[in-house]
Amino acid sequence: MKLRYGFVLLLALSAVSFFVGVKNISPLDLFRLTEEQARILVVSRLPRLVSLILAGASMGIVGLMMQQLSRNRFVSPTTAGTEDSARLGILTAMLVFGSATIMQKMLIAFAFALAGTLLFMRLLDRIKYRNAAFIPLVGMMLGGVINSVTTFFAYKHNLVQSIGAWLYGDFSMAVQGRYELLYISVPLVALTYWFADRFTIAGMGEDFAANLGLNYRQTVNIGLVIAALNTTVILLTVGVIPFLGLIVPNLVTLYRGDRLRSNLPHTALTGALFVMACDILGRVILYPYEIPIGLTVGVIGSGLFLYLLARRNAYER
Repeated sequence: MKLRYGFVLLLALSAVSFFVGVKNISPLDLFRLTEEQARILVVSRLPRLVSLILAGASMGIVGLMMQQLSRNRFVSPTTAGTEDSARLGILTAMLVFGSATIMQKMLIAFAFALAGTLLFMRLLDRIKYRNAAFIPLVGMMLGGVINSVTTFFAYKHNLVQSIGAWLYGDFSMAVQGRYELLYISVPLVALTYWFADRFTIAGMGEDFAANLGLNYRQTVNIGLVIAALNTTVILLTVGVIPFLGLIVPNLVTLYRGDRLRSNLPHTALTGALFVMACDILGRVILYPYEIPIGLTVGVIGSGLFLYLLARRNAYER
């Protein structure tokens, strides 16, 4: 898909998203808004639209970067234990600080997300059997262990319902005063573009990077910091959006090949389109009730994940 066509489609979906909701507001109402309608648009609809675009674009880019650094198409925050580690960090902040502020949650969740991702990368270095489908299974098993620890302490301290708020992605709570943390992802995306060539070289292996004079470990660590912080910001704001960072980069590379810098705009646009389409589907399929986006993306994303696995296996045969 050419970028200009993608932007046109994004504008069309944005318009649909902006006017879909329990409160019926049509485009013609923009010329004669009541006070209540204006408040709904400013407090709820516009923040939700911005959140959809930022979350979809940044998570797609995070997945592309992690796949480049790990040299594996099936690595993402969902399959590398990043999201599960961030949830454990949120629980830790709640246990340590009680009524933790959003910044305390973010800092501790970021530290845990970074530690979990670093642990996954260390495991990746030690694995001899480098089958493409095997690597993400290791990450999902690591995430399962971390998630079990989170669940255990949540039950022990009667925080299951509190930690459950970050289990499924839900943009219905992205309202004025609660979504602004997502703006942190904008400079993080800019940093990813700035370091894109270095990430590409690092993705070719440590020896190759060293021959070109690149500090391999430093570059990888910068990428993991960006990935962990981006994942944490999105998790704290809208919850877990499973498989998004896995599916979107694979869809882009299917028709554009392996070019990190040139793929970044396409990945960001595809991520925003994918999330917005899933969100609209979740809002209209049982209207006026709403299905959380974590469920719609999870169902569609897991199906596409299985398709990509089958496609790779068929190709290898």
